[in-house]
Amino acid sequence: MLMRTDPFRELDRLTQQLFDQNGTWSRPAVMPMDAYRDGEQYVVHFDLPGVDPSSVELNVERNVLTVKAERVPSYGDDVELQVAERPRGVFSRQLFLGETLTTDHIKASYDAGVLTLRIPIAEKAKPRKIEITGDGAPQQINA
Repeated sequence: MLMRTDPFRELDRLTQQLFDQNGTWSRPAVMPMDAYRDGEQYVVHFDLPGVDPSSVELNVERNVLTVKAERVPSYGDDVELQVAERPRGVFSRQLFLGETLTTDHIKASYDAGVLTLRIPIAEKAKPRKIEITGDGAPQQINA
């Protein structure tokens, strides 16, 4: 099962994003996400428009999946910027994965600005039939 993020850690992450390295106010960098179960896997989509796929890093340590990406400005240094509303810089998001997921076989793809992760469900977490023996013919029960 995919676990929701820790609200206190999420609050700390957002607070850090509100202030840049100099301690001045800045806009938080967002990485919107959708997650759902599709049969024998969980699918997670991250919106990362304008991000070079080579800048995306995925790491799994124990049961924590970290997604990190960077969006760099597409304009040169000697331009006079009029409006800067699109977030840029480094984006990071962590997901806490349950013990029922197989982190060794995560598949990742990037298409049209969307990073898609497919996380398979571990065999031990899948439903199975248990045979009951005793008086009479063997029976099967779904577990």
